[in-house]
Amino acid sequence: MRYAYAITGALLLSGAAAAMTLEPPAGQVAQNEPGAIAAAAPKAGAPMSFADMVATLQPAVVNISTTQRVTLQQPTNPFSGTPLGDLFGQFGQGQGGNGQPVTREAQSLGSGFIISPDGYIVTNNHVIAAGAKGATVESIKVTLTDRKEYTAKLIGRDPASDLALLKIEAKGLPFVKFGDSARARVGDWVVAIGNPFGLGSTVTAGIVSALHRVTGQGGAYDRFIQTDASINQGNSGGPMFDLGGNVIGINSQILSPTGGNVGIGFAIPAEEAKPIIDTLMKGVAVKRGYLGVGIQPITEDIAGAFGLPANQGEIVARIEPGEGADKAGLKQGDVVVRVGGKDVTPDQTLSYLVANTTPGTRVPLEIIRDGKRQTITALVGTRPSEETLANLNGGEDDDGLPESGAQSGQQASANAIGLSVQPLTPNIARGLNIDPTTQGVVVVDVDQSSDAATKGLQRGDIILSANRVPTRTAADLAGVVTQAKAAGRTTVALLIQRGRNPAGFRAVKIK
Repeated sequence: MRYAYAITGALLLSGAAAAMTLEPPAGQVAQNEPGAIAAAAPKAGAPMSFADMVATLQPAVVNISTTQRVTLQQPTNPFSGTPLGDLFGQFGQGQGGNGQPVTREAQSLGSGFIISPDGYIVTNNHVIAAGAKGATVESIKVTLTDRKEYTAKLIGRDPASDLALLKIEAKGLPFVKFGDSARARVGDWVVAIGNPFGLGSTVTAGIVSALHRVTGQGGAYDRFIQTDASINQGNSGGPMFDLGGNVIGINSQILSPTGGNVGIGFAIPAEEAKPIIDTLMKGVAVKRGYLGVGIQPITEDIAGAFGLPANQGEIVARIEPGEGADKAGLKQGDVVVRVGGKDVTPDQTLSYLVANTTPGTRVPLEIIRDGKRQTITALVGTRPSEETLANLNGGEDDDGLPESGAQSGQQASANAIGLSVQPLTPNIARGLNIDPTTQGVVVVDVDQSSDAATKGLQRGDIILSANRVPTRTAADLAGVVTQAKAAGRTTVALLIQRGRNPAGFRAVKIK
């Protein structure tokens, strides 16, 4: 544009009268040129109605409901043993008023689809799982479109992929087959059938909005088909069909600030689901690869702090002792860019690549450490259960620091990033509910006008390292900040631990 304005200005100044035509390069046409659009228009035979297809497919889609027993701990009558005891004697009667647990009945609703004439049914694990702590599933009921009801048996479940396989005793049932979701394209028509809000069989249509959508949950199956076909509560476990009537996805989640449909729904791709269903049908447990690392994406700030390109690879924030990554020599702050020759990208995460590697396999990992690329080989282990992994996270926060302004002479202020820190002692560590052997500096004060405050850093956070350099004193931290400024960098990457939560990197701007 600047070039065009400059030429036009020169012509006007010279008084020349000329007509300018800006031609595209030879052979290139506009994306919406009539000829190009005609070639890309929907093929002949695109449906004016989905009615015939739906009439054929709908009988294979079922309603799934569970009956659950939930045990609740009730409060004790606060007036027991007092003069008011008789007056309020009915407090909690029949409801565990003496502090005894009571049992309630609960239900859940969802969808599923039949994949064989003898009654195998696919659904989401969360549809048939206990919905609350203390709950147990007593029965699973399947209702067909002709209103026939069956009691289903749970054949197998896989919480990691949110898939489950059921079986009802029947013959000659209508069923549908999985298609090839790898052939789906953004813009393709899709039809979703399910039972939203328990209303009964409901059909919605839309298009494929995105493929390989990563939602940030991590794990082996955080790659979904996104659609704008209306999906609501109760659609979970129902099928997503292409125009050929093939199941290319299993409706699983929605993104919504209200809990209702806003046009962003997610389906588990058939290419991911079918191998798991086949495994569950054989009665075999699903096994996935595991390296034992906690990872983070490379944000723009972290990339700037380490001098790396953004959106390439993921940074290692935590190493589990004794696991494959630890034994291979992977370190905190390493950036993994390739796994077994496959690039680590936002659409193909490290977690996805490793989890889909067969346990026992030796896999080369291409990493960037201190700005240099190198390759190490790791032995992939077996991914623990989701419950075990959950126990590695979490923890309570507790401020065991002295009051602001009352720190020892060891305290120093890293004004360039707006943090005041002091060495972490075993006593402070215990007060903060972390391992007393942890080494680092603890944040005492945060300048609320700093980028560190904007990024959520707070009093009691532990800085384990800065730009991968261990920080044991305030001088260590200040030295790293000074070096970063001298190198022309505008941010510094801090490895932060809060309570017993896993450590993670946060990049903060230097003043």
